[in-house]
Amino acid sequence: MSVDDPRTLVSTAWLARHLRDPDLRVLDASWYLPDAGRNAQAEYEAAHIPGARFFDIDDVSDARSDLPHMAPPIEKFMSRMRRIGVGDGHQVVVYDGAGLFSAARVWWLFKLMGHDDVAVLDGGLPKWQAEGREVEDMEPIIRDRHMTVRRQAHLVRDVTQVSAASKLRDAEIVDARAPERFRGEAPEPRAGLRAGHIPGSKNVPFKALLKDDGTMKDEAGLRAAFEDAGVDLGKPVITTCGSGVTAAILSLALERLGKTDHSLYDGSWSEWGQFPTLPVATGDT
Repeated sequence: MSVDDPRTLVSTAWLARHLRDPDLRVLDASWYLPDAGRNAQAEYEAAHIPGARFFDIDDVSDARSDLPHMAPPIEKFMSRMRRIGVGDGHQVVVYDGAGLFSAARVWWLFKLMGHDDVAVLDGGLPKWQAEGREVEDMEPIIRDRHMTVRRQAHLVRDVTQVSAASKLRDAEIVDARAPERFRGEAPEPRAGLRAGHIPGSKNVPFKALLKDDGTMKDEAGLRAAFEDAGVDLGKPVITTCGSGVTAAILSLALERLGKTDHSLYDGSWSEWGQFPTLPVATGDT
């Protein structure tokens, strides 16, 4: 499998070759947990890949929901993309300042909206800069482009659907959080959430899918990470995490494996962990 697939993952070398393509749009989708002490917007303004536009995950979300950065209504997504000049016929490449963290969430969001020509930059801005590649601090020139949206409802799951899957065990629920959070041994970064995981879910921490340099493992490495966690890849997979961001790294990895019957639980633990009526499991199983 080539590293470069404009519908999943592309290398820094691929992006450097295509950076001046007229129909390429590069998005900086950096986002950090509140305790990281980083300001994604300020970092973008200081240095970004030439021509990149800033994609604000918290803004391009459903403002009607109390849950963090839930997928936005179609109309809001379309208007926000027009505002940053992304639309039909564009090849989108998404990166982030952590390496491979929040960019996958925006990749998934474009897929949800029916836009398939979107890839994550493998290794993100850290790898790009480590290789001495060009960055700039200028705002890109934005030209309007209409975006046609066809929402792919099969790519997202709500709490009712996940609850049914937990009971019936007809799909694998795979949690991207760190093992100590999955087991319920570490407190959640968001206040008011119970500790533990969805009963019947399996734990594949997103870092298990990445190499030391922040790039994604090859197909054999990805498959091993899922199989070592006891995930039956013959079943449909529902990915989950703390708030629907790192779950998308699992979704990206599954897509790299050629698995298409996967969906993402958008509410994730931010939703499940706050409702006392939903069961919680602790420990490894």
